[in-house]
Amino acid sequence: MPPPSMDAIRIRGRRRLEGTLRVGGAKNAALPILCATLLSEGESRLRNVPGLRDIGTTAALLDVLGRKTTVNIPEVRVGPATGAFFEAPYELVRQMRASVLVLGPLVARFGEARVSLPGGCAIGARPVDQHLKGLEALGAHITVEHGYVYAKAPRLVGAEIVLDMPTVTGTENLMMAAALAKGRTTLINCAREPEVEELGRVLNKMGAKVDGAGTAIIHITGADELAPFDHAIIADRIEAGTFMAAVGATGGNVLLEDAPLDDLEPVAVKLREAGVTLERDGNGVRVVREGPILPVDVTTAPHPGFPTDMQAQFMALMTQCEGRAVLTETIFENRFMHVPELQRMGAKIAIRNNTAVVEGVGPLSGASVMATDLRASASLVIAGLVAEGETIVRRVYHLDRGYESIEKKLGGVGALIERIQLEGP
Repeated sequence: MPPPSMDAIRIRGRRRLEGTLRVGGAKNAALPILCATLLSEGESRLRNVPGLRDIGTTAALLDVLGRKTTVNIPEVRVGPATGAFFEAPYELVRQMRASVLVLGPLVARFGEARVSLPGGCAIGARPVDQHLKGLEALGAHITVEHGYVYAKAPRLVGAEIVLDMPTVTGTENLMMAAALAKGRTTLINCAREPEVEELGRVLNKMGAKVDGAGTAIIHITGADELAPFDHAIIADRIEAGTFMAAVGATGGNVLLEDAPLDDLEPVAVKLREAGVTLERDGNGVRVVREGPILPVDVTTAPHPGFPTDMQAQFMALMTQCEGRAVLTETIFENRFMHVPELQRMGAKIAIRNNTAVVEGVGPLSGASVMATDLRASASLVIAGLVAEGETIVRRVYHLDRGYESIEKKLGGVGALIERIQLEGP
């Protein structure tokens, strides 16, 4: 993929959103499933894949690992293995934390793996200790040196593993490793996100026996070998939730095609409390907001709680409420970095430890703002949609990691939004 560009998003706000918008495939489901292709020998095909930077980075990583990967969005084909390559270099892993998801498949398939540690993250520390603890329980010998994890095992053997916390990538890594392990593995205190459940479906297609994916306890019976697969990725619940919050903020009437309402229940509950109407309509969800925005308190929690990935967007919505809303972040310690940028636009937000108190102020004021991470950038786009005047959102490469052509999608339902090229830093 090309390096981050000087692109920015320019928005002229105060316009209602009206029309139809299609929700794309889920990046957080596509990435582990792409890594799962390493578990089999032949060609696998993924459909409904979003055209995002992280997809390109994963494809490049698979190429390095000996799998010719063809990206033709919305389809990705991962070709047959051309050899036993088991090192994931820092140059690729540093671009995307999810690259650590190749660790389990590599050690399960080839008996060894050398994967760079992913390093830090703008929104907080996300260590891989649960991944390593679980692989050791399956029989892998783990060493960490010179910034790399080296795992080795003649063959993994099923075990009972209790995770200290419900980590999504940790659960997924261990599910993939267990799919080729000898015997039965039980994972306890698992992440329950829909993307974990989706990976379980794919591993079952490949020939493993996975029971309980999407619950706190998952049982996996490994196979001696796994088959390639053809699979269509589920819709992106966070993209859908972002667009729901945008319609709530601006007012309007938008049909979100393919929006996975069942996977969004904790978000839907809070949006309805805020005065947003959500109704099933065919294969999608109709989002309507006509009356005032009511203040709603939110506390983030692992699924099925309110997702941390929706906190920033909901905060942008609450800047328009009639009253005071309290948002508490329990997942990541640095996930209020969008607050100073919202304050530049006139938002009235006070932070104390992991809690933000938002006083509704009505229309924000357009400004030049800087995105600090993926979901923060989405919150700034929503703020721009309700601001008077012009808003410029810089560092759009953060946005491009999780939203495919967001300016085209929002522009198609009435937003005055465009991608521009900045001339200077």
